[in-house]
Amino acid sequence: MKKLLFPFLLLTFFIDAQVPSGYYNGTAGLTGYALKSKLHDIISEKNINWHYSDLTNYYNQTDLDIYYDHDINNTTILLDMYSEIPTGPDAYEYTTADLIGSASAEGLGWNREHMMPQSTFYSNYPMYSDLFFVIPTDARINQLRSNYPYGVSTTVPSGIFHTFTNSSKIGRSAIPNYAYTGRVYEPIDEFKGDVARSLLYFAVRYEGKLGTFRFNNNVNPASDTNPLDGTEEKAFDDAYITMLLQWHAQDPVSQKEIDRNNNVYAIQHNRNPFVDYPQWVDLIWSQTPDVVAPQAPSNLAATQAGAYFTTLNWSPSTSTDVIGYKIYQNGTLVASTKDTSISIDHLSPDTTYNFTVKAYDNGYLFSSETNSTTVTTLASDMYSKDLFVSKYIEGTSNNKAIEITNKTGHAVSLSDYKLSIQFFSGNNYYFPAPYELEGVVQNNEVFVILNPKADLSCFTTDQAKLATAAPQMTYSGSQYIELRYKSTTIDAIGTRFQSNSSVLSNVSLYRKPYVNQPINTFDIDEWDSYESDYCKDLGTLSVSDNRLAANNNFKIYPNPVQENIFVSGKTENIKMAKIINLLGKVVATEYTPFKNKKSISVQNLQPGVYLLQLDDKAYHFIKK
Repeated sequence: MKKLLFPFLLLTFFIDAQVPSGYYNGTAGLTGYALKSKLHDIISEKNINWHYSDLTNYYNQTDLDIYYDHDINNTTILLDMYSEIPTGPDAYEYTTADLIGSASAEGLGWNREHMMPQSTFYSNYPMYSDLFFVIPTDARINQLRSNYPYGVSTTVPSGIFHTFTNSSKIGRSAIPNYAYTGRVYEPIDEFKGDVARSLLYFAVRYEGKLGTFRFNNNVNPASDTNPLDGTEEKAFDDAYITMLLQWHAQDPVSQKEIDRNNNVYAIQHNRNPFVDYPQWVDLIWSQTPDVVAPQAPSNLAATQAGAYFTTLNWSPSTSTDVIGYKIYQNGTLVASTKDTSISIDHLSPDTTYNFTVKAYDNGYLFSSETNSTTVTTLASDMYSKDLFVSKYIEGTSNNKAIEITNKTGHAVSLSDYKLSIQFFSGNNYYFPAPYELEGVVQNNEVFVILNPKADLSCFTTDQAKLATAAPQMTYSGSQYIELRYKSTTIDAIGTRFQSNSSVLSNVSLYRKPYVNQPINTFDIDEWDSYESDYCKDLGTLSVSDNRLAANNNFKIYPNPVQENIFVSGKTENIKMAKIINLLGKVVATEYTPFKNKKSISVQNLQPGVYLLQLDDKAYHFIKK
């Protein structure tokens, strides 16, 4: 009945006081998609992703009705935006005990509603259980909404298919200038801003993955229910963005949203930036793109090549509205970046590739191509061909952790990597929806995926790069687990279609030091076995790896090299330099190599990958 809403002019001051100090560092002065990308980086780091089943109890902290029909002492009644009647008593109410699967009528129970339909992201974690857009709603309305988008319904009676007890409805789309003409669910005015800010949060939180979600691609726009447009920056169709901005403006942030934002932050460790700073919505999406294609980038060149990757860089476009670059491999789009360099991986050894780059601006106009550059990968090198699992912890209760190592020779984006697990139910083995990895891992870096309920003696959630209670991190030791790149199995723990209890139960497995390649068929001989809950050095490189990575004192250049490799830094105290080939054989040695010079000749070396060892430090280089 009662509504606690702060006047819009006072809202920013109040909300500022709720934000943890320093949380939004780095956003000052940013606008447009640069601001959106910075917010993505902030709200995606160090999240805790819970299991879908955990949400039921968390709703007692995030979604209690103390705003309309109940006072602040309410500890049981949920607030359901699909059935709430702000001006009078609700037709029905729920507690978390009223959770059901489906319903034939309103008022029979509630279930968990994905405001962005889960079909969009194939029900994968972490999206599947993100509290910011998974909310408690009446089961019948949820069921009838299906995967229809939120939108403006027609007022023509024949086009309205369902009107619910609080006057929300499902009807034919009347969103101005929007190609989609199918059914939409229109919430009541009281909650349109809540919906808009939740969907805009989704667009920020999952930037970098939006292009892999289901969107209108070779589908009739009039029948496609998904408003995503396939871009990472703008995210939604123009007409749909216009509607969301209107809803955001007409229904300002309420005390309910402020409280929910703070409560979800306590549980999930991230925030909805548009509840904290509503003005950011317009700063990001109220842009007027020009109609002039940007200037092309230039000077594309390959600066490094291995057997499975190459690193490219280029001079930036001179146009001021450029927001990114598209990389083409043999004429096919393979990657995007906001930087002016990138490593292209998953290449084949001893193979020639042609690369070009285009710039694109905030109106999604593309420049012409750069010059092309041709790269021939090496027949072999000393790097790992991909990421690999280096430690597996199967401990007491929720003490589950998986460590992954990057020895590929370049930084790796995790956006296309997934962790999958195989369960057994009845008489069948099956894979639930996978857990999608996020972020970037540098060369010679390890990271840990941890169950957030773990209580390990030597590793905490704060130390983990990724923390999730998704099914993939609830293994009991009998399950088969794999690391995937897109749909390809990269590395495996256990054997498919059988119980793995004999090798995976109540143990910690550490990859043997000599193993630096993934393998898609599990081999127990590659692992050292320790007792349950053992976690020594979890999340750290081995001593030998650390020595190789600790190369901050010197810099070697050029790389690749043709005649002489130079070393910068305090080289006068180096006692010995060795060049070691892929077989571990020393092919050249110099004592006090930099007494009177700054370089080492490599003219007589055969093309390939080598290790330059300077006393106790080592550096990879490529001889052209």
